[in-house]
Formats: sequence, structure tokens, C-alpha cells
Amino acid sequence: MLTADRMAAVDANAAALGVPRKQLMESSGNAVAQVVRDHVDPDGRVVLVCGRGNNGGDAFVAARFLAGYATETVLLGEPEQIGTEIARENWAALQDAELPTTVASDTTDIDELGLDTADCVVDAMLGTGVTGALREPEASTARAINAADTQVISVDVPSGVDADTGTAAGVAVDADHVVTFHDTKPGLSELDTEVTVADIGIPAAAERFVGPGDIQQGGLRQGDRDAASHKGDHGELLVIGGGPYTGAPALAAKAALRAGADLVHVACPEPVAAQIQGYSPNLIVHHFGGEGFTPGVVDSLVDLAAGMDGVVCGPGVGDDNETRETVATFLAAFGGRAVVDADALSVVPEVETRATLVCTPHRGELVEMGGETADDWARRAKLVGRFAEELGHTLLVKGPVRHRRRQRGDADQPHRQPGDDRRRDRRRAGRRGRRAADHPRAATGRGLWRVSHRPRRRSGLRGNRQQPRGDRCYRAASGGVRS
Repeated sequence: MLTADRMAAVDANAAALGVPRKQLMESSGNAVAQVVRDHVDPDGRVVLVCGRGNNGGDAFVAARFLAGYATETVLLGEPEQIGTEIARENWAALQDAELPTTVASDTTDIDELGLDTADCVVDAMLGTGVTGALREPEASTARAINAADTQVISVDVPSGVDADTGTAAGVAVDADHVVTFHDTKPGLSELDTEVTVADIGIPAAAERFVGPGDIQQGGLRQGDRDAASHKGDHGELLVIGGGPYTGAPALAAKAALRAGADLVHVACPEPVAAQIQGYSPNLIVHHFGGEGFTPGVVDSLVDLAAGMDGVVCGPGVGDDNETRETVATFLAAFGGRAVVDADALSVVPEVETRATLVCTPHRGELVEMGGETADDWARRAKLVGRFAEELGHTLLVKGPVRHRRRQRGDADQPHRQPGDDRRRDRRRAGRRGRRAADHPRAATGRGLWRVSHRPRRRSGLRGNRQQPRGDRCYRAASGGVRS
């Protein structure tokens, strides 16, 4: 079961894993069409009522798959108002195929849709990303759909219903059947309706691994801020670190600034305070006496952390016994939210705390904490989930992954040598293909393309593929693997 925000993050993660949104829309539309076939005779009349977002785009695709039916695809609003490129492309595909379409720009047009004579109405006005009361023309259309004596199939969620709560702020479509994608939504369990969960090809890794969608949905987009906001409105963070190392706490603090925190404090031993301050004038540095942290500073750290929105504990603190005792005592006394990293991780299994902890070990640190690992990522993720449940804390386990992004030539392709693609192309090609491989620029003028430069084609099923780069993070929470 996924909330609306979580589903949006998974969609974005899937795109980063090489499954573009256009491909997901194609699969979603196909799934909707299949449910319509299951409920409507082949000679039935189907009216698809579509909004201007991707929910409507799903229905545009469904209309193509229902070409054998008597369909009418209704767009609420003008085609120029369609909000996404992939939805616009699928609307254009309906025009190119000369399938019946109608543009309904006001309530008069809605009254003329003939919903009463339809054997099925597909509600694709609004999806999971929209909350609050329906506006016009969606509100009037929802009333017209409810008044029609026909079966109603909603795409993803009935328009007007909150996907997370199942409640409606006003009028909402009363659906007989809902086709939702990848996983069910919390609010659907509150409705008296039949629900089909369609597999649209989102890989399991899109949920398991932290990706671009998690960052976007986590609010780390400074452009979304209110221009009238003040310093501190967007978070105040404390980094507890430093001692043997100075770079780690400074980098963590700068990352917090980059992520959007308004104020970032660093608590560190006095001898390294000047070095850490030198990384950025934006850091607020608090220093404590001694070469490292000692138990005598715990009360001061707890007082300082009490006014923060979050704490990062561990970067560069070292692993001597006094430091370990200090970290353990601090975590036991702290009651807020903290990210625990580096040397501080080793004390977490032995500490009882009311704090909300997110532990970020790499695989070696995970083993030192008492966890298990495996070479297979799916097995490894299960082990992480099990250990997270034992700890009672959230685990974000980092690990290396291979990456291949093919855009131009041999750039950014690990373990390949320049010219590999050309040699491969020559092996596959005939006489004209060999000329194309040797002279790609000239070949484009004759309509020939290198295989590695093949342009995107139908639904994104061909073309450039992208897989994640850098660190994959296995997401697990105290109740098991977080979804």
C-alpha cells in the first residue's frame, strides 16, 4: 500500500532505473483497457472522460487499445492546457489515428456527452496527486457521471477522492470499479468499490532503493519556497562530529545547507573548530574543550540539540572509548530526530533511546553493528529489513552499483574501451552498416543510424536506457522494509 506522495517518488525512481514515465503510461492505459474489456461487451459504447494531466493521459492510451469499441474520448479543457508532454503526445496519437474525440470546455458541453447512453464511463479526470474539492468543470462532470445510469470505472482513484484517506471534500465520482497501478492506495480501502491493482512494470528496486523521487518528494527543492519566508523557517540542523577528522563533519554540514536547511550548527572539539569553520562562513560552530568528545559535554550537547529540527551524529568523531561513551549517553538522553553515521553507528545496538534514529551504514559498518549481508541485492535487502526490525530504527544501507548511461559515444560506460561500440556495430552490420559505423555523420544524411545512437521509438521501449549511478541505498524501517 503506497500513499500518493510515495507513489510519485516510486514513479520518479522507476524513470531513473530506465523505465520512463511514457512507458508506464502505456502500460497503465493498457491495464485500464483490459478492465473495460472484462466489464463491457465488444459492441458496447465507452465514454472516457479525461483531465489534462497524466491521469487523462492514461485514458488517452486506453482509448487506443479500445479501438474496436465504440469509444468517445472527452477532454475537459483545451488541448493546449494538457499539462505534460507525454499526455500531449498520446492526445495527438488519438487525432492521428482519427479516433473519436471531444473537447468539453464548459458545463454545456458536458450536458451533451450522452453519458446515459454509454455502457461504461471511464473516469480519468484527476489522479492521486490532486487533493481538495473538485473545481469546474470537473465538479459538474462528476455529478453528471454519478447521475448517469451506467457503470463507472475510475483510473487510479475516483476523481474527488483523497487517495490517502478515502474522503472527499465535496462531490466525488461514485465508481463501481477502480483500476490502480503498482500497489493499492490507503484511501481505496475506505470505499465500497471493486479495485484492480495493475502491474505496470515498475521494478522492485524503485521502492527498495533511494532515488531521485525520494529526494524530490522529501521537499529538498529550494525553488518551492515562499519568498516571504524567514531564516529558520526551513529547518535548523546540528552536526555533532569532528575530532580525529575535520572534513567529515564539515561536508555533512555543507550537505545540509545544500539540501535546504536554513541554519546549520556544528558541535566539535575545540582544536578542530577553526578548521571546520573555514569550510564555510555559513556554518555556526560550537566548540568544546579537549581533543575529542567526553561524557562531560553530553548535557551541553543535549541542550543544544533540543532546539534543532534534526541532528547528524558521528561524522569524524573517531572510535576511542570516551567518544563511544559520549555518543551512547547522548543518544540515550536525546528525544528528537537524528541521522547516525560513521563511528557513532557502533553504539546504536546497545543504546535504548526514545529518539527517532536513521542509521546510514555501509555494508562493513552494518556487519560491525551486528547485521548480515549478502551478494544478491534482494537477499541483502531482506536481511537489512530484518535487522532494522530487531534494532527498532530505520536503516539506510549504502552500497556500490554499476551504472551505464548511453548518450553519446563511449562516455560514462564502465569497463568499456573507446571504439567498442564501433567494433560491435561492424560485426552486426552488412556493407551499408559498415559504412555507417565508420562514418556516422555522413550516414545520418542517408537515414542510417548507429545502433548505439538509435533514437527513441514507440513508448520509450527503445532508445537510451539509464540505470542508477553511485550508491544504492537499501531502505528499511523498524517495522521491516519501508514501502
